[in-house]
Amino acid sequence: MPDVTITAAGLRIVKLLVGNPPRTVAELTRSAGVTRTAVTEQLGELQAAGFVERETQRTSGRGRPRHLYRATNAALALLFVGNQRLLVPAIWQAVSDLGGDDLIKKVINRVSRSLAEYYNGKITAKRPLDRLRQLIDLLSDEGRLIDVVEDSGGKLTLHKRSCPFISMVDPHLHVCQVDQEMLAAVVGRPVRRVSCRHEGAPCCTFEITVR
Repeated sequence: MPDVTITAAGLRIVKLLVGNPPRTVAELTRSAGVTRTAVTEQLGELQAAGFVERETQRTSGRGRPRHLYRATNAALALLFVGNQRLLVPAIWQAVSDLGGDDLIKKVINRVSRSLAEYYNGKITAKRPLDRLRQLIDLLSDEGRLIDVVEDSGGKLTLHKRSCPFISMVDPHLHVCQVDQEMLAAVVGRPVRRVSCRHEGAPCCTFEITVR
C-alpha cells in the first residue's frame, strides 16, 4: 500500500463501513453525528485513497439513483497496521528458525521473482533504460513517489520517497532486499541500495547503471 495518511474523521467513517453492509451518505451522516457535507468530503478522500468504493443502484421509475459506500480490503488492513508490524517480523523469525539464512535467501528470491513476473507482464520495452522508465510509471500509478536522477555516465539514482512495505519492515530489512532484487530482475541490471529510510535516511535510494 502507498504511504497514505487518514484523518481522525476519515477513520471514523472507515470504522462505520468495515464489516457492515454498504451504506448511503444519509445513513453515515446519522451514525457519525456530523453534517452531510463533512461525510461527503471524507468519502471523496477515502475513495481517492482506495479505502472506500461506491456502488450506484438504479431505482424503479424516475427516481434518482442511490449511491452506496463500502469499505475495501485496504481499509480493513488499515485498521490493523500495528498487528502487521508484529506479524511480519515473527514470520521472518520463523523462517530463520526453520531453515536459517539459506531458507531466508530462497524466500526472498521467490518473492522477488514473483513480483518481477507481475511487472514484466506489463512492460514491453527491451532496453534496460526503457524498461526502468516503464517500471517507474507502473510504480507511480500505484502511488509510489519516485525521483530519478541520471548522470552523464548512464548511472541512475532512484529516490523512493514512499514505501509500500512500511508496515512489513523487520530488523534485518529482508523486505528491502525483496524490493531491490525485484528492481534488478525487471530492469536486467544490478541494483545497489545506497541508503534506506529504515536506517535513518530521508528515503530509500538505489543506484542502477543502465548503459
